[in-house]
Order: sequence, then structure tokens, then C-alpha cells
Amino acid sequence: MIKRLFKTGNSVVISLPREVLDSLGVKNGENVNLELDQKRHRLIVSPLKKDQAVKSLDEDFARQVNDFIEKYKPALDELAK
Repeated sequence: MIKRLFKTGNSVVISLPREVLDSLGVKNGENVNLELDQKRHRLIVSPLKKDQAVKSLDEDFARQVNDFIEKYKPALDELAK
């Protein structure tokens, strides 16, 4: 399969066909793991398992989110109604 790279903002992007996404079991907006195989000049795209996605969170960020939730829990509970 040949794909063309294109620029969007300051990044270069490659689009993945729906069949590839379905085969990998990933959806738009989900995180994937990119591995560069320099010896073979390959980029390997792998789906992240749920536990891998959680482990990849920065601990400080996770702590900030927890602090926010604890601080604003009553307001968040009201908004959830």
C-alpha cells in the first residue's frame, strides 16, 4: 500500500484507511504506539492495550487530574445529574 505524506500545521501526517484501523482494532482519537525500526527503515504502528494507555500517562498529570476531581467533586456531581 502506497500512501502520500502531507503537512498539517507543523506536522507531517499519513492517513490510515478504514480497513487498516479496523484490522488494528483502533478508532479515530485513540492512542497507538509508534516504533521506528531504523535497520529496516520501517515505522511500526501497534494498538495500545488499555493498561498500556494508562501507564503512558504522566504521573504528575494524573495527580493533577485527581486533585482537580477531589477539589471540585461536589460541582462535578451536580453537573453529572
